[in-house]
Amino acid sequence: MLHHRENDLLRLGNIPMNDLNRRGFIRTGGLAALGALASRLESVAPAADSAGKPAGGAAADWVKSLSDPFRERLLQGGTGGDFPERVKACAAPLRDKPAFDPEEVARHAATVRLPAGARFEHPMLERVVRVGLAHIDLTFQRDHPKYGIGKYAWAKCDGFPPVIIATVDALTLWGNFRRAEQLMTYWLNCFIFRDGSIIFQGPALSEYGQLLTTLRQLVERSGSRVWFNAHRQTIRSIVNYLEAQMLASGRVELLKGMPEDDTRQDVATYFHNNAWLVRGFRDWAALDPEGAGIRTAQHADELRAKLLEAINDRWPRDPDDWWLPPTVETTLPNSGEIRRPEGFVTENRIGKYTNYRYWLELLSSGVLPADLSARIIRARLVSGGQFLGMTRLGKTQLDDWPLYNWLDGLWQNRRFDDFRLSLWGHIYYHQAEDHLTAYEVVHMPPGRQSTPYCLPCQLVAVRAAAKLALA
Repeated sequence: MLHHRENDLLRLGNIPMNDLNRRGFIRTGGLAALGALASRLESVAPAADSAGKPAGGAAADWVKSLSDPFRERLLQGGTGGDFPERVKACAAPLRDKPAFDPEEVARHAATVRLPAGARFEHPMLERVVRVGLAHIDLTFQRDHPKYGIGKYAWAKCDGFPPVIIATVDALTLWGNFRRAEQLMTYWLNCFIFRDGSIIFQGPALSEYGQLLTTLRQLVERSGSRVWFNAHRQTIRSIVNYLEAQMLASGRVELLKGMPEDDTRQDVATYFHNNAWLVRGFRDWAALDPEGAGIRTAQHADELRAKLLEAINDRWPRDPDDWWLPPTVETTLPNSGEIRRPEGFVTENRIGKYTNYRYWLELLSSGVLPADLSARIIRARLVSGGQFLGMTRLGKTQLDDWPLYNWLDGLWQNRRFDDFRLSLWGHIYYHQAEDHLTAYEVVHMPPGRQSTPYCLPCQLVAVRAAAKLALA
């Protein structure tokens, strides 16, 4: 499915943002309140031709480039000061219809309470956080999750685990623990079978691990174990379900499973799936350290050892070879032989999904040694895998809903400049100008939506901004 602090108190006009009420938010521009907050700081986009395309044939050059065409020049200039404006000046903005009435979004955004210690290095970041958090209750139907609007509001999408993972992570990062507990309680009650499996057509094994990590974050950020104690048995059933598969042979083995909903027919031993199981098991063990938690931690260590052995056996010995296959197997049950993409990583289906999600989740798991993490980062950067920090899905399409995994992985590996490039690229070219709606898939500039709004994509920058504002 598809640290530079320039102001101690950022203001909208003369109104302190943390104290902004609904009327004040709307009075600052009504519909434009979602787009004009930082307009005095933003540069004018480069000239476009009569068709709206960048002048000078830039689009054709972008499509042909194996490297991110703006990255080197932008990073050479540093990522402090006017960096956001320099990113914004690279191309024409994305313009399309909002998912929800902007005035209604403004009303919700103005009521968002942010942590008193939040410090934003650019006014746009606070806008993005407020608007993104406002989209949660506008997208959910009371406590019931929805992936997005249009076809993404269909019931079959409701149980897609990244919705609850992104939502609860965003809410707990920004201090709304009560709402996070409400939504997670509903989700566990509605979307977990008695055996601990997820009720959804194509849950990835990585999503099980991410769910366990999200549950740990919910408990630790809230500072209370009351909620956890009430749901311990349900969470334990998820762990039991996974451990039963891992130990089916009588010893710890790498798990086969679905890698993501779109490719659910290609069950195999995926590296990103097992990496996130290692992470999830470790986080469960930290939540429940007594008794079974100790055993689970030991199993996680054994699983990691097997994972690293398998990766080293499968990936090319040449450190400059960027094609890093995502599975132990060389053939998939539905797609057939795993062929190396020729030229661009996005040239074939396995390459597209590896670049769009599998590499990103393997990186964000945090279980790889530094040398393997560095190989993933390099692979994306030299194989035509990104544009202005965003994820290329095809020649001219960008798909960022899993981008938080890339951002999190960059942050863990202290690639702060690349982190900022991807964050600002996403804000300016994957979210619509003015109302900031984030669509699942968009076209290269001048952007427009290719597939509808979806909540995980809306929350990418909300989650990433916390690393800067709450550090």
